Amino acid sequence: MNNLWFKGRRAIPKALLAILAGMLCILPCAPGWADDKLDAEQLVEKARITFESFAAEKDMEALLGLVKKAKGVLIYPSVLRGAFIFGASGGTGTFLAYDVSAKKWGGPAFYTIGEVSFGLQIGGEASEIILVAMTDRGVSALLSISGKLGANTSIAVGPVGAGAAAATQNLSADIISFGRAKGLYAGISVDGAIVGVRGSLNEAYYGKKEVTPTDILIKRTVRNPHSAGLIGAVSKVAGH
Repeated sequence: MNNLWFKGRRAIPKALLAILAGMLCILPCAPGWADDKLDAEQLVEKARITFESFAAEKDMEALLGLVKKAKGVLIYPSVLRGAFIFGASGGTGTFLAYDVSAKKWGGPAFYTIGEVSFGLQIGGEASEIILVAMTDRGVSALLSISGKLGANTSIAVGPVGAGAAAATQNLSADIISFGRAKGLYAGISVDGAIVGVRGSLNEAYYGKKEVTPTDILIKRTVRNPHSAGLIGAVSKVAGH
């Protein structure tokens, strides 16, 4: 009897330890997911503000014309020059793609950009960058990329200023880049910059593990109502 009672006394702590161990595994995950979701939502809002700001600038006439024919738009609200933030690699952006059959924009999927070795033609510690994917090849490259821009695609610097819209008639590239730093708009070369998928934000934003940019932008098996403002801003400029 005493042995059984003693064994029972020892079994209870073991059970409690097992439960506590499980809780310790779960608890760090929940706040992390919640934080990532909040970060993603804030990033979507910042991307909307950046895009609308570019669209309202007279020097960005060429950008507006290109978006009307674009297959995708990748918006980085803030890229820190020479900075490498854990999990952000210099900056994080939102990528939207246009579905020709559905005739509407979808997304976003979240991407990092790093090794800020861009040929920045304007000064400043932080830049806002918009990459416009003009071809299916450009979209496909961004969907699958985890490496350097320009490795399998052609990239061009977007023309800025008066008469820039006309210059786009002879501009042929898979991806065209525009940027702003210290309030000044200019063409920015991102050839050679490292771009990668920000998986943690994609998962948190859509509430699904292992969700991929293809799931978000091509298959469109997930969605988040919070995206409406950003999608609406791009759709307005694109005209569809």
